[in-house]
Amino acid sequence: MVSTDFDVVVIGGGHAGVEAALAATRMGATVAIVTMDPDKLALMSCNPAIGGSGKSQLVKEIDALGGLMGMAIDATGVQFRRLNLSRGPAVWSTRAQADRLAYTKSVVDFCRRQRGLQIIEGVAGEVLVDHGKVRGIRTESGEVILSKAVIVATGTFLGGLIHIGPEQTPAGRLGEPAACKLSNSLRNLGFEVGRLKTGTPPRLDGDTIDWSRCEPQPGEEPPPWFSYRSSPRELRQVVCHMTYTTDDTKRLVTANLAESPIFSGQIKSTGPRYCPSIEDKFYRFAEKDRHLIFLEPEGMGTSEIYPNGFSTALPESIQRQAIRTVIGLENAVITRPGYAVEYDYCPAYQVRPSLETRRVAGLFFAGQINGTSGYEEAGAQGIMAGINAVNHINDAEPLVLDRSEAYLGVMIDDLVTRSTTEPYRMFTSRAEYRLALREDNALDRLTRYARQYGLIDDQEAVAFEKLCAQTEQEVRFLRNTTVRVAELGPFESRFKKQTSVSLSHLLKQPGVGLEELLLIMKKGGKPRRPASDALRRAAIQIRYEGYIAKQQREIEKFKRQESEVIPDGFDWQNMNGLKNEAREKLLRFTPSSLGQASRIEGVTPGDLAVLAVHLKRFRDSPA
Repeated sequence: MVSTDFDVVVIGGGHAGVEAALAATRMGATVAIVTMDPDKLALMSCNPAIGGSGKSQLVKEIDALGGLMGMAIDATGVQFRRLNLSRGPAVWSTRAQADRLAYTKSVVDFCRRQRGLQIIEGVAGEVLVDHGKVRGIRTESGEVILSKAVIVATGTFLGGLIHIGPEQTPAGRLGEPAACKLSNSLRNLGFEVGRLKTGTPPRLDGDTIDWSRCEPQPGEEPPPWFSYRSSPRELRQVVCHMTYTTDDTKRLVTANLAESPIFSGQIKSTGPRYCPSIEDKFYRFAEKDRHLIFLEPEGMGTSEIYPNGFSTALPESIQRQAIRTVIGLENAVITRPGYAVEYDYCPAYQVRPSLETRRVAGLFFAGQINGTSGYEEAGAQGIMAGINAVNHINDAEPLVLDRSEAYLGVMIDDLVTRSTTEPYRMFTSRAEYRLALREDNALDRLTRYARQYGLIDDQEAVAFEKLCAQTEQEVRFLRNTTVRVAELGPFESRFKKQTSVSLSHLLKQPGVGLEELLLIMKKGGKPRRPASDALRRAAIQIRYEGYIAKQQREIEKFKRQESEVIPDGFDWQNMNGLKNEAREKLLRFTPSSLGQASRIEGVTPGDLAVLAVHLKRFRDSPA
C-alpha cells in the first residue's frame, strides 16, 4: 500500500527532485518523490556530462552539503578533465563525461536504499492548499497524497511540447508524456506562468563516424574527482573528440531556416542565450564560417554519440543532411533526432530566497520551474529547497546563503532579484567574489551548515576535519621548507642576492605553480610529495593570500549592506519619493535586505536612499 501522508512531497524525479528528496530525508523527514518513471531518476535528458565553468562549483557545493551529484558522477564518469588551468583558481572548473544510463541507475539504486524515501509512480495534477498553506497534492489519477510541504521540480515536463520541424508532440522528453494539469493548478493559485524553450542535438552512431578526421580530447590523469567522499577507482577513460561545421553546413542550415520552428514563428518562447541551436548560431553569428562541435560518448556500453554544439529543431530529413556536412560525419547515422522543447515555468520573483513561494506557505519551487537551465543548477536548487522544506515544517529559520558564501547564493539571489526571462545558466563571471568561492574550498564554506542541519554523518565530518588539519600541515611545510637558489634552474636569476628561498615565497612567483614546485623539490634532493588535495589547497592559500585578503575586505563591506534586513510587514505601498519604476520593482520583488534591493534592475542609489529612510522610520515606529 502506498502511504498517503508524508512530511514532504517532491513533484518530479529529475536532478532537482532527487537532491531535494535526499536532503529532506537526511534531516529526518519522510519524503515521497512522485515521478512518471521511477527507473529514470536524474536521467540526463540532454548532454551526458556534469560540471564545467561555474557549474562544477555548484556540484562541489552540493557535495559539501551532503548531496549525491558529485558521488554519482565520480562512480559513473568515463572521462574527467579540469578546465581553465591556464588562468587563476577562481575559474578552475572540473568537467566529467558520464555513462548516461549508469548514472541514472546509480541514482535510482541510492534512492531506493534511502531510509524515509518512497518513490511513487504517478503524475501530479493539483497542489492542494488550505487557507494559504499547502497540504499535499492530487495526482492525475485522483490519488491524494497529504504532506506538510511540497516541492515542485518538474523540469521540462510542465506543459512540455516537443518540436521537430513542423511536428509538435506534447511531451517533456522524447517519447515521454508531459504534465499539463499541474500548470492550470498553479495558475488557479494565482501564480504567473510563462514559457521557455530548450533543445538538444541528434544522437549519432559512433561506428559511422570517421574518427581520424576529428581532434582527440583525452581525459586527465589521475582523474580529478568531484566528491571528497569518493574512493579513488581504476578508470580507463574514454576519448572525446572535436570537429567543425563547414561552409556546406552553413549553406544548408541557412537555406532551411524557415523550416525550423524557432524561425517559422511556431515557437514563441525564449531559449537559452548561451546554448543556441545550430540554426541560431548561423543566424546570429553570420560572420563566422564554422562552429566547434564536441563529440561526446554517451557511455561505455553504447556506441551512441552526443554532438555537443549541434542542437537543432530542424525537420529530421534536414538534420540528416546537415549532420553529414560536418567534418568526420560525412557518413554519420542519426539514431535519435534533435528537438526543441517548450515548457512552463514560474518567474522567480514569486519565490523567496529560501525557494518557498510567496503565495502559498510550504510550497517550494526548484529547478527549471524557476527559469534555470542545467543539471547542476537544478540539483543545487533542489538541495536548498529540501533543506528549507524541513526547516519550514520545524518552524526553523530558513537557510539562505548570500553571494559571498556560495555560487548557490549567487544563483538564487540572481533569480529572485532579476527574475530572468530566459533560461539561466551559471558562469564564474556571475560571482563577484569568485576568488573566495573556489572549487577547492567549498567544504570550508559550507560544511558548518551541513553539520548544523544533519546533512552529513560523523564520519564525513571527521574526514573534513582531517582534510583541514592536513592542509594546515602542508601550509606550514611550504612556509618552513627552503631550497637553495642554485637549484632553481630557470628561476635562479630572480633571487641573485639570496642563497635560499622558502617554498611559499617561490609559489608567489609568476610561472611557478605546484607542479613546478614539486620538480624543484625533486631536483634539490627533497622527497617528492604527492600532489594531494591538501597540498593543492595549501598552495592556493599561499599563492593567492594577498588577493584573497583583499576580496575578504570587499565581502565584509558587502555583508554590512546585506545586514540591513527589511522585516516582514514592511509597508511597501506607502513610500513617498520613489520613482515609479523603482516602486513597481520593489513591490514585485519585495527584497529582504537593502543589499538585495540594490541588485534589482531599475532601482537607483537615490531610490535606495529613500528606501533606507522609510526602513528607519518603520523600525523606529511604535509596534
